[in-house]
Amino acid sequence: MAFVAILIGGFAGALIGYALADIQTHDASAMAHGIGILVGAVASAGGTAIVAVLVLRAIGEWREISDRQ
Repeated sequence: MAFVAILIGGFAGALIGYALADIQTHDASAMAHGIGILVGAVASAGGTAIVAVLVLRAIGEWREISDRQ
């Protein structure tokens, strides 16, 4: 599920990056759109991955504590 969440986050970031490049540049070239897509996807997927890892670690610790009891 974490992997799918990272893929969805990257896709959403790519869409946002494309839209921002389209809004900020008049008659945007393919290069501007490509850079927007790349930066948006990498940043968003990276942030989603960090959150997914933290959630998985928290779940692991929670299960470990509940197994002790």
